[in-house]
Amino acid sequence: MRPGALETDMSDVAVPGSPTELTYRSPLLERPGAVPAEGPDAGLAWHYGNPTAEQRRLEAGTAKADLSHRGVVRIEGPDRLTWLHSMTTQALSGLAPYTSTEALLLTPNGHVEHDLHLVDDGTAVWITVEPGTAPALVAFLKKMQFMLRVEVADVTADWAVIGEPVDAESTPGEPLAWRDPWPEQGVGAALYTTAEIEVEGHPAWAWREVLIPREEFGTRVAAGEFDDAAGTWAVDALRVAAWRPRLGFETDHRTIPHELDWLRTAVHLEKGCYRGQETVARVHNLGRPPRRLVMLHLDGTMNELPVTGATVLHGTREVGRVTTAARHHELGPIALAVLKRSTPADAQLVAGGVEAGQEIVVDAASGPSAVVPKIRRLPQA
Repeated sequence: MRPGALETDMSDVAVPGSPTELTYRSPLLERPGAVPAEGPDAGLAWHYGNPTAEQRRLEAGTAKADLSHRGVVRIEGPDRLTWLHSMTTQALSGLAPYTSTEALLLTPNGHVEHDLHLVDDGTAVWITVEPGTAPALVAFLKKMQFMLRVEVADVTADWAVIGEPVDAESTPGEPLAWRDPWPEQGVGAALYTTAEIEVEGHPAWAWREVLIPREEFGTRVAAGEFDDAAGTWAVDALRVAAWRPRLGFETDHRTIPHELDWLRTAVHLEKGCYRGQETVARVHNLGRPPRRLVMLHLDGTMNELPVTGATVLHGTREVGRVTTAARHHELGPIALAVLKRSTPADAQLVAGGVEAGQEIVVDAASGPSAVVPKIRRLPQA
């Protein structure tokens, strides 16, 4: 990148949503010590030289995270909320301005296809999605537009996303933000963990995604405003510790929301028909999810973490896969994994060649819990 280019333009940087999206490179990668991330977060910094300190600052609320590769979709028009309500897992028809929520778009068979982080500003619904998925989402929405008064646009090229560990909605007059509801149980939601874990052991988590104009983001980076940024290593470590599922990591082509305890924040069980609802209702009312999310405590004597997709073994039997592994500043090496429901809860496992013990997230022995959660969120700085 040309020195000083951020102050004037970003013409030499491919932005998400552009024809050269796969070459996206965040301006924060130009910081001294920045180490590039790989996989779905390529284009961002994995860390900036001290991932442990970055985690601690992020947890304390004194750092931000670069999420500028995320997709951004804007939907305008008077029918926008009722239209989204009819297609997604969440009750959206009465969504108040500056109130964040999460919704899933499912396949006809009930498998998770898109995870939508939604907030309405009174004029338009803003949605942030995983990197590279905005074009497919917009194409699907436009096919479902019919004669409704809605206008759908992929605005990823114009807007950047910044993550921060803040438990607060945005207000008029400040940059719009999506506040992550996890792990609160929403209205019409259900929990798939045990009562004991929910009341006593569910980890704290506070997070939101702030939207800023992409040109302004470049200018602010050049001015040093994000010199305290944390990399994806730090974000993943805190997310894994909070058992927070992420599309494309904890999900595959067979994932249903129950397996990841996603009904707590992204599904309203009392709303009307939507694509994939039959599977959601049938599993919730009559069955149990075939797989379950766990957090693994990995053998700390090993230097390498298991890679995403690594096989999890119980003895010689394959029982699941690692979805996200991370090195936490307090818990040490940890990972999220999706296992067969039949895997014994006390089984000692081997994940990608590393010995691991389970911490239960989704309960294998019963259906949804009726407990009213006592959620502990991270204290604000």
